[in-house]
Amino acid sequence: MRKQCQQPSKSLLILDETWHKARCYGGVMISGIFITGASSGLGAALAVAYATPNSHLFLSGRDTLRLNTVVDSCRSKGAQASVRAVDVTDGPALAQWITDAEAIAPLALVIANAGISGGTGGGAKEPDNQTRKIFAVNLDGVVNTVLPAIAVMRPRHRGQIALISSVAGFRGQPSAPAYSASKAAVRVWGEGLRGSLAKEGIGVTVICPGFVETRMTAVNRFPMPFLMPADRAAGLMRRAIDANRARLTYPWPMAVMSWLLAALPPAWTDPLLTRLPGKD
Repeated sequence: MRKQCQQPSKSLLILDETWHKARCYGGVMISGIFITGASSGLGAALAVAYATPNSHLFLSGRDTLRLNTVVDSCRSKGAQASVRAVDVTDGPALAQWITDAEAIAPLALVIANAGISGGTGGGAKEPDNQTRKIFAVNLDGVVNTVLPAIAVMRPRHRGQIALISSVAGFRGQPSAPAYSASKAAVRVWGEGLRGSLAKEGIGVTVICPGFVETRMTAVNRFPMPFLMPADRAAGLMRRAIDANRARLTYPWPMAVMSWLLAALPPAWTDPLLTRLPGKD
């Protein structure tokens, strides 16, 4: 007797109401979830958070060894998982990976997570090559992820896209000018996309994390208030994405501080921000 496809879990239905367009494997409908920067940190935690028997995770990153470790964790939870070592600054390669993933299991969710950090390191000036690299990964990399995602979701009028910004994107940071600027661009672009894509049935969520325990923050030599474990952060992010929230900024004390710094006159905030230690 032929198996009939079972409806996926409620959480996946929130992501993509057109679950019937997903692939059927062994009588179970599979939704595709694509995550960049998944080899460590928030990307790895998000992959594990979304790993269910109803999901096929498509993970990208530059470190194949670490990616395979994340894949093993996801498969241990019953998920299917595929990986490809792709640099997000390689637009054609990333677009091809998204197209290939879509052909295997239509993408219910794409998370543009890949990013790098850097700052002045206590010096007076951020190196030129570092500035260009940060913008290439944090901004161009997000664009290279989101545009192909829109292209595959648009014909079926369904899907969810999440862009990872930062609390640093609410106000320029003298200790990390390029990083804060790149994250500000991601935030504002995502907010604009949400309005323009809503009529096409595509949801957009912008995430602005504070300090999270990752390899990126491990090198920081300054106090990081309200530092949060990556798995807890991923849980907060998943709930916001599944609910199609416009924006999530966490933890809330950092959110309040960021909004306040953005609202106050620069003449008040510049003296405070310039005293902060430089970010490496």
